[in-house]
Amino acid sequence: MRVLVIGNGGREHCLAWKIAQSPRLKKLYCTPGNPGISSVADCVDIASEDTESLCNFARKEKIDLTVVGPEGPLVAGLVDRFQANGLRAFGPTKRAALLEGSKVFSKNLMRKYGIPTAEFRVFSELVPARRYIESINGPVVVKVDGLAGGKGSFVCKNTGEALKAVEEIMEERAFGPAGERVVVEEYMEGEEVSVLALTDGKTIVPLEPVQDHKALYGGDKGPNTGGMGAYSPVPLFNAGLASRVEKEILVPTVHAMKREGRSYKGVLYVGLMVTAIGPRVLEYNVRFGDPETQPLLMRLDGDLLDLLLATVEDRLEEAEFSWDARAALCVVMTSAGYPGNYEKGKEIKGFETLSGREDLMVFHAGTTLKQKKVVTAGGRVLGVTALGKDLQEAQKKAYEAAGKISFDGAYYRRDIGWRALRGVGSRENKEYRIQ
Repeated sequence: MRVLVIGNGGREHCLAWKIAQSPRLKKLYCTPGNPGISSVADCVDIASEDTESLCNFARKEKIDLTVVGPEGPLVAGLVDRFQANGLRAFGPTKRAALLEGSKVFSKNLMRKYGIPTAEFRVFSELVPARRYIESINGPVVVKVDGLAGGKGSFVCKNTGEALKAVEEIMEERAFGPAGERVVVEEYMEGEEVSVLALTDGKTIVPLEPVQDHKALYGGDKGPNTGGMGAYSPVPLFNAGLASRVEKEILVPTVHAMKREGRSYKGVLYVGLMVTAIGPRVLEYNVRFGDPETQPLLMRLDGDLLDLLLATVEDRLEEAEFSWDARAALCVVMTSAGYPGNYEKGKEIKGFETLSGREDLMVFHAGTTLKQKKVVTAGGRVLGVTALGKDLQEAQKKAYEAAGKISFDGAYYRRDIGWRALRGVGSRENKEYRIQ
């Protein structure tokens, strides 16, 4: 098969790396790709948002399957355009991708179909939003309606922080059109878990759970980012919780989308808060997560290309795969200043010494070539991902590897996996353990 992966981040490097292992693969392309991806695929300089050029390339190169990495092209309707041209693409259509494209849409969908989530109010004007926040006088979560690269959610501990957040979004226009409406929702206590599932619209195949670390600093402090690291499996996520998530969230969501005339096909990513009363939805994403994909696919024992193709061809019930019993952990290395302003063009040294290991991968995220040297080109630069017999070993390997990589201003959290390793979820816990 001839396959095209669209995107240039760590998620796309991981997808390309796993697809490249398929015996069915004849040729792999990535647009626009990055230096890491170039080791497993031919990178072609076409922007992920250039739908027309991507379509023309897929037709010219007789691409059998296109895998769309980032959410932007999905929300813009890339899959629809490909389908109209007789091309197969993995991912939801534009109408279905609104599940991530609009927080207002997804929250209203959950309310309509009784899918557990936080209580919320929607505002399109600043003054009413202020009044509502002041009337609550407590912790809330403020979210922009549209796409914000994982940075449009503010967990506000008090009224002052919440007012500052809505002013930044609606008055200062920090997120542009994405912030024309805001969702102010109930603050939920619990522990976050990410559950990804493949679905062809009729069959749902949940994948292994992952726990992301969105906050910039250790102990989950500081501003939210696109993700500072992740690990799998998650001790908290036992069989009872998995059953509830499938029955109360995954199945109802896919059925709700179908009833709304927005049949969903692709990967459904559900960000969950595991509370004392059970799992509740924080957000939906309509693509593989980043950095959740890295530990997830490191553990996948099976042909990813077969799984993606089965999803597109409505035969997911035939899918066969298993999971490596080992744990996987990803540490994200970032540029100084991220998630705010940061410099680019810093030479990266040391990661080439880590190649060739079955239990370790360094996935490129924000990198590019400059005078034949790999340099930084983004906020999140690398995802150092390791397998270990248990989470503690995976963590040790990942941090040992990260310590061998250097670039000016490099930063990474030192506590990825801390919740599991301190014992939360791995023992009987009356507050969060769901039977």
